[in-house]
Amino acid sequence: MSTAAAPARTLRAGTVLADLLPASRARDIALVVGGAALTGLAAQLSVPVPGSPVPVSGQTFAALLVGTALGARRGFLALALYAVAGMAGVPWFAQATSGYGMPSFGYILGMLLASTVVGALARRGADRSVLRTAGAMVLGSAIIYAVGVPYLALATGMTLGQAVAAGLTPFLIGDALKAALAMGVLPAAWKLAGRKG
Repeated sequence: MSTAAAPARTLRAGTVLADLLPASRARDIALVVGGAALTGLAAQLSVPVPGSPVPVSGQTFAALLVGTALGARRGFLALALYAVAGMAGVPWFAQATSGYGMPSFGYILGMLLASTVVGALARRGADRSVLRTAGAMVLGSAIIYAVGVPYLALATGMTLGQAVAAGLTPFLIGDALKAALAMGVLPAAWKLAGRKG
């Protein structure tokens, strides 16, 4: 009788956390709807920022987490559902708002793109280690700001410098904390699943 330890669970390359669930169309629909709902719930964790039309919220963290955990396609669909339902009147944008005329709507469009990019990176292992997760979160946040800040400037008539001061600078510390949280959560989830970075 052999006393060798059983081999570690291996997963095929390109697997994201959601792929660990049994595959089916129902699973994918539930993940997309759940990702949209998680983003909407996290958006309600919102605090106004004095002098800025953009609040601090949990929405960006949820969008990046959804993209990373679900992969690019499902992450895109989840954030597209979130955006379309919010434009149609579901009050689940930050501070229970909806619609597309608000100055912060560009951040939602940025989250749609960012969730797709971090989902693609996760398929390449960007969520398996602390440093790779940090890189994916920083890139995702940069994408959100690259869309959201110019949109804010156009929607409000601010100069780009004013939009950076109102829609980027006040959020950097919070984004660093969100990235740190993701750096702990995602690699830990993979370790629980039996996969090391």
